[in-house]
Amino acid sequence: MIRLEGVTKRYGATAVVDDVDLDLGHRGVTALIGPNGAGKSTVFSLVGRLLSADGGRVLVEGRDVARTPSAELARCLAVLRQDNHLVARLTIRELVSFGRFPHSRGRTTAGDREHVEAALAHLDLSDLGGRYLDEVSGGQRQRAFIAMVLAQDTPYVLLDEPLNNLDLRHVKEIVALLRTMADDLGRRVVVVLHDVNVAAACADRVVAMREGRVLADGPTAQVITSEVLTQVYSTDVTVREVGGRLTASYFD
Repeated sequence: MIRLEGVTKRYGATAVVDDVDLDLGHRGVTALIGPNGAGKSTVFSLVGRLLSADGGRVLVEGRDVARTPSAELARCLAVLRQDNHLVARLTIRELVSFGRFPHSRGRTTAGDREHVEAALAHLDLSDLGGRYLDEVSGGQRQRAFIAMVLAQDTPYVLLDEPLNNLDLRHVKEIVALLRTMADDLGRRVVVVLHDVNVAAACADRVVAMREGRVLADGPTAQVITSEVLTQVYSTDVTVREVGGRLTASYFD
């Protein structure tokens, strides 16, 4: 389990995460939703130790994130940020191989290579493994980074806006992959999403944030409602069931 206990993050006088108590990493897929500036990605960065908290603490399986050795944390928690910038010129297969570093420490084994090839196959990248990242589309690069996280083979997977730069076909495929990671591979997936309809389609649990605080947290059907989403986004949202799925509409 991932637990935030009284966690606060400030920039100047502004608390972007404000004394948050929250449990994450339940079985299945948990989606964090909310408007821009709600604190979703900051929570994500605090859990992944990409930022340090100004108050409170973050625990992963009882380990204090601030004090856990990096190698130990990387074998438990895989993190994909929104902004992935690489200076080195790498092939897709080389990038995905980096996911094995916490296990191999740079001494790649046959088992590591099997994990890499399996991750490439899951993301439909096997035929592109030898291509350089600057030779493929933005969506293919995004899938390569997700494959790297998958190859890391950790119980907890954190993905910050993983659907950026993806067309509709690949959005659908990544949503299916999130479910495969949770249902078939036993990963506990935490994903930051802007699209509440994607959250409704893929998540078992939804955490809705606004202004650094958690406004709602529970099973998807209890959070993806007209009342909750209208409060979270400060605009009228209507939620209906369409084809057996909850669907949010915010246009007049």
